[in-house]
Amino acid sequence: MTTTRLIAGRYRLTEKIGHGGMGQVWAGQDERLHRPVAVKLLRPEHLLPGGTGRTGGTGGAGGERGSHGDELRRRFLRECRVTAALDHPGLVTVFDAGEDEGELYLVMQRIPGVSLADLIAEDAPFPVERAVAVAAQLCTALAAVHAIPVVHRDLKPSNVMVREDGRLVLLDLGIATALDTEATRLTLTGVPVGSPSYMAPEQALAATTDPRSDLYALGCLLHEMLAGEEPFRAPTALGVLRRHVDEPPVPLRELRPEVPHGLERLVLDLLAKQPADRPADAQTVYGRLLPLLPPAAGTPQPRYPALPDPVRPYRFPHQPQPAAVAPAPPVRPEPRPFLRTPVPSAHPAHPAHSAPAAPVVPPAPATPPPSLPDLGAQCARLSDLVDVGRHTEVLGLAAGLLPRAEAELGDAAPLVRTIRTIYARTLLHEGHPRQALPEYRRLAATADGGPHGPQGLDHRYRAAICLEHLGHGAEALAEYQALLTAHTARLESGLDTDPERTYDLRERIGLHLAATGDPQNAWQWLLPLLLDRERRDGPHHPAVRRLRQSLSTLNPHPTPWPPTAGRA
Repeated sequence: MTTTRLIAGRYRLTEKIGHGGMGQVWAGQDERLHRPVAVKLLRPEHLLPGGTGRTGGTGGAGGERGSHGDELRRRFLRECRVTAALDHPGLVTVFDAGEDEGELYLVMQRIPGVSLADLIAEDAPFPVERAVAVAAQLCTALAAVHAIPVVHRDLKPSNVMVREDGRLVLLDLGIATALDTEATRLTLTGVPVGSPSYMAPEQALAATTDPRSDLYALGCLLHEMLAGEEPFRAPTALGVLRRHVDEPPVPLRELRPEVPHGLERLVLDLLAKQPADRPADAQTVYGRLLPLLPPAAGTPQPRYPALPDPVRPYRFPHQPQPAAVAPAPPVRPEPRPFLRTPVPSAHPAHPAHSAPAAPVVPPAPATPPPSLPDLGAQCARLSDLVDVGRHTEVLGLAAGLLPRAEAELGDAAPLVRTIRTIYARTLLHEGHPRQALPEYRRLAATADGGPHGPQGLDHRYRAAICLEHLGHGAEALAEYQALLTAHTARLESGLDTDPERTYDLRERIGLHLAATGDPQNAWQWLLPLLLDRERRDGPHHPAVRRLRQSLSTLNPHPTPWPPTAGRA
């Protein structure tokens, strides 16, 4: 497929902006009405039970696939009609649907803004007021969907767009199931629909779904926004589904005491294992959220922030968009040193690790600072480049965006930290630890909670990896040991529940001891780690096999291995 493909003689595809099990989504242009659109494409045979061959043929599997392909076409077009009948500001407007060159297509309104997934990644855990505002807006959209009646079945952060003014729009109703008899017959069996992290127990068990399945997903979203992580986590999708089915969620106030009692109770009710134990409908959930929503402000709404705020529609209902502010002049007096273009020698905060004179990463383009909307568009472009793995372009764009974003928003703004994180990780991935090191140190200093909070600890960990790659073994070892102490303390206090980072740090410290000529201490350091990992992950886990190999190399006096068991 090329970026110049024309769908139905009208919709020009320009750039792929998403893909998944149900197809691809492309940005496009309606050449008749000259408006931007989003075009979802689905090749029917990709979802046929038992294979991905072409439809058609006579008899045998080919005939069966042909009938399934016809069934999928009918299902898809019917659900397009159901979706097009919905008229609500919290739902995407459907413009057109049909089939082109063997692919089904759905043409929709293209929503400007950022996904809720991006907002959570940059700002979670949310303030209580913001999480409530998101849930309340989703309730209004779900109430309209459930009234059809339709179940969305895939409510998750990446299927929610947050517009610049803070309004939420629910995406991807194309995989919803219409609940009347005809639509139920058109639902293909054996095709899993939904995302494990937000899937209701009855959906995970392949039982029937109803609107309360969407309310369960809403409970998962509320928990994630307030706690900073999904309610159920596991290394595999199957493990996540098992926990949804079998385990109760951790009450929010055990993770975050300032969450109101009523909100904690609502989330627990939404996450009830049995649909009958959940709130009756989205209107009921909205009623329980209503007392926690902010009142309308008595002042004119201010200029839109760099990141959209879902609380805004409640604070400033029906207010006009604020007037545009004239852009600041491109030349700023006495810029701070950290606003300079981040080429290899741009951040002299740590001169011991400055870059060589020859540039290693692309310099920033010589263009004037963009306005905030343009900055948002450039950040969206940066995200797209990361998704497709175009690392050289990521480095060039991020290097140019960093000083502009700092000038507009300040060094500690969430959007600036996100750009810097992308820049630093790409530098490290591409083999430039000397340039990545000062970026990670700055990220640790400006992280929420400072260098000892969860984000700060992660940035310090990656900075230590940079030190290791640069040959500063003693400094890297000291930082690994400090990080191990910090992560162990968080585990013992219940702030963390997954020991994986402590396992990794213990292994790195042991290997450092071996590399510096102390195999006996390295052996004594790694053996308890092997026992801990084997007890949790089993004897065939790759990390366990790797540790056994390391110990076999280090042990100067080979002895029989201890039995497969962990430490008491």
